[in-house]
Amino acid sequence: MSLPISFLSDFGYQDEFVGVVHGVLARIAPDSRIVDITHGIAPGDVRAGALTLMRAIQYLPQGVALAVVDPGVGTSRTPIAAETSWGFFVGPDNGLLSPAVAMVGGATRIVAIENPELVIPSEGATFDGRDRFGPAAAVLAGGEARLSDLGGEIDPAGVMPLMLPLSDVDGEVLSGQAWWIDRFGNAQTNVSPEELSVLGVRPGSDITVRVGNRDHTVPWVVAYGAVEPGTPLVHVDSYGLIALAVREGRADEWFGLSEGTRVSFSRPA
Repeated sequence: MSLPISFLSDFGYQDEFVGVVHGVLARIAPDSRIVDITHGIAPGDVRAGALTLMRAIQYLPQGVALAVVDPGVGTSRTPIAAETSWGFFVGPDNGLLSPAVAMVGGATRIVAIENPELVIPSEGATFDGRDRFGPAAAVLAGGEARLSDLGGEIDPAGVMPLMLPLSDVDGEVLSGQAWWIDRFGNAQTNVSPEELSVLGVRPGSDITVRVGNRDHTVPWVVAYGAVEPGTPLVHVDSYGLIALAVREGRADEWFGLSEGTRVSFSRPA
């Protein structure tokens, strides 16, 4: 039975790149269902792609995860395929796969994708999504090849990790970072509600949020509708992390932040 293929990239939809990879997958593994996670990752933003895949992986059908955000395409970075208890991960060794692989319990084996018989020959070296990653994902999904058929095994310790920042507490201030701004302008942080509770703050109370050199005292609520339109708020998002939002508005604009901006939380004075 063919495995589903979950596909993430920074290809966008303006060009034919996503459709071409879909075509390669369909020709090699016609019975595999393809789930498009997103193709809207900012060009070359490995960190954003890695965080997106990590957030999504727990909701995806077990099978093959094909992820291509590859600013180093054509260089010495290694194309890899990893086997996990969830299934297979295929993509570049640039940190893109690491958080999601860790999320599902780590890799049992990792190989370099180097078998020329399983690579589409091309004069150029800038479309490994089509020529190398797509075919590798398809043969694994369709059962046409084993992991070892793709290439030689490599030491998992040598695979590039993605170093994600951790929150930290200094006295009565908990500092974190805006990890992700979604299309609605909501800002997910790397802070958990459990960490906020250490400050003595609970849902239903106010909390002071510092962004840059400005403090904002806002309510911690369960849903956007708990405040009036245009009001900023703190809430636990759909992935269980603390997020900043503005009802019927954009938190990134209201708070003046972007991905990577430092965000601190404290009890109101």
